[in-house]
Amino acid sequence: MNDKKIAIVGGGISALACAVDLKEKGFNFTLFEKENSVGGKLFTERIGEFTVEGGPDSYLPEKIWSVQLIKKVGLEGEMLCSNDEHKGTFIYSGGRLHPLPEGVMLMVPTMIMPLVKSRLISWPGKIRMGMELFVPSRKDLKDESLAEFVTRRLGRECLEKIAEPLVAGIHTSNPDNMSVLATFPRFVEMERKSGSLIKSMVAAMKKMPPQNPLGAKMTYFMSMKGGMQELVQGCVSYVGAERIRTGTAVVSVEKKESGYRLTFGNGSTTDFDAVVLATPAYVTKEIIGDMDEDLCGRLSAIAWSSSATVSIAFRKEDIKKPLPGFGFIVPRVENRRINACTWSSIKWAKRAPDDTMLVRSFVGGGHHEELVSFGDKELLAAVREELREMIGISAEPVFFKVYRWFQGMPKYTVGHLERIAAIDEKREEHRGLFLIGCSYRGIGIGDCVKSGFDAAAAIAAL
Repeated sequence: MNDKKIAIVGGGISALACAVDLKEKGFNFTLFEKENSVGGKLFTERIGEFTVEGGPDSYLPEKIWSVQLIKKVGLEGEMLCSNDEHKGTFIYSGGRLHPLPEGVMLMVPTMIMPLVKSRLISWPGKIRMGMELFVPSRKDLKDESLAEFVTRRLGRECLEKIAEPLVAGIHTSNPDNMSVLATFPRFVEMERKSGSLIKSMVAAMKKMPPQNPLGAKMTYFMSMKGGMQELVQGCVSYVGAERIRTGTAVVSVEKKESGYRLTFGNGSTTDFDAVVLATPAYVTKEIIGDMDEDLCGRLSAIAWSSSATVSIAFRKEDIKKPLPGFGFIVPRVENRRINACTWSSIKWAKRAPDDTMLVRSFVGGGHHEELVSFGDKELLAAVREELREMIGISAEPVFFKVYRWFQGMPKYTVGHLERIAAIDEKREEHRGLFLIGCSYRGIGIGDCVKSGFDAAAAIAAL
């Protein structure tokens, strides 16, 4: 075993991925989590015969680091494909649900006829989207908002009815100030290389391999048979519970001549050779404290949003209309109080008994964020009213469950990459100190796992 002593502060998936990789590499480490359990937003609850997700319900196997982690901890057999015989994305617009036109990849149309036939976009809007082929590419490398980028290339209607609701579901943020370079660098690269998103996307689709390079059968979204917390439990089993100290708050880190000294909530201290801070930037700032005020200031520049999920179970016999696809998303211009809704028990197997339906709604995240602070019953009433008015579900719930994530998601606003570069510049002055997690280089599970792997690799290179 390597004799370096490593501290990992935080217990989310970034921290756990780092711990798994350090264990694999033979390092001596301890993970500290202030809560009484690890996992962060990967939180699954078993309520009777229902499997209810509090945070993310899936990962993208395209971001291969998630699958690598699952394989490392021996859970490859627990990977769960979505029920793609029901798949489909619907957009609520003008009082009804419209299917996202076939061939629209994120926000880029790659097929003509489905877009022509769609009633979601007006004729002027369709023509404007098609004109993307003739829009000149930008020559400078300056960052711009996602709203500016999409409007410039595909038009305002594409932004409002397709791009914004799709992106809001991922980033819980407002496209008006989201950095396109930080959130969708692929689109910027497409524009630079091909001069057109449509041309580039069509060419990319033609080159896609017929088989999944990872071998096993995959769907676009994947989950775990027992819910996403199964991955957390797999990580804990792999690294060993003795290496994880829950209910242990780290309040400060102090630089020593060699390594770092952590101070805990009870006043005790321990020295380590390297420290990985897998906490949100605003928590990291408090822990670093007096050690580097300039770095703290740079961490403060990252803004955050709050959101909540509301899972409601209904009896199938009480739902009078068919529920299409996997659910629907809601453009902000509709001014509704929910951002999206997933039919959890249609999308995933064994999430609810056969005679019931599990429905999950999303609120907050930069739009009607005040709802996150509502009491459970008040929030349930608001969501039920929206479901009744929008899709005609007026049934009485079998049960409901609310999960709130205050300051749970960073906003990658315009200039985010410059802010991260400034943070990196200061952090590099502290050899053996690493900052990982969703605050910096990607909010998805795969990106967070990668940040943990990268920190472990950097520790091995010290």
